[in-house]
Amino acid sequence: MIRLAHIVVATDFSEPSRAALDYGRELARAFNANLSVLHVAENLLTTMMTPDGSLASTLPDLQHDVEESARERVTALLSAKDHQELGAKAVTLTSSAPAFAIVEYARKAGVDLIVMGTHGRSGLGHLLMGSVAERVVRMAPCPVLTVRHPEHEFVVPDPLMAVARSS
Repeated sequence: MIRLAHIVVATDFSEPSRAALDYGRELARAFNANLSVLHVAENLLTTMMTPDGSLASTLPDLQHDVEESARERVTALLSAKDHQELGAKAVTLTSSAPAFAIVEYARKAGVDLIVMGTHGRSGLGHLLMGSVAERVVRMAPCPVLTVRHPEHEFVVPDPLMAVARSS
């Protein structure tokens, strides 16, 4: 028997991530699992240097703004119903390596399943951008469900489920 007690949905706020959140919510409901929604904010300290190799003096303020904005956006993804029914929580980490941060969070938090969207890039786009989802799949300590949007919709909207149940 499959036991899922803690599901994490990794989000970059894209359309595939929104689809992954739908899957994560429904899986959490089906397995009576807790849900965490995780975003990894960019660590600007590793990417923004001045031409002379020093850090810009405004960088700490900018980093704070990036992290605060990420926290607000992740929190906004969760409804009161998510908190009440799924014990949902918003998690924001900061890293220059999102895949490693997601995997490390999953390891430390004892996550049973990671759900994340994938953009489905191939060829040059994949070579230049890489794939966070692919790296997570390779390194994760638990199963990973990747969701492409709008590839195949399994999640049925709530009003349709109510009609189906009453039949």
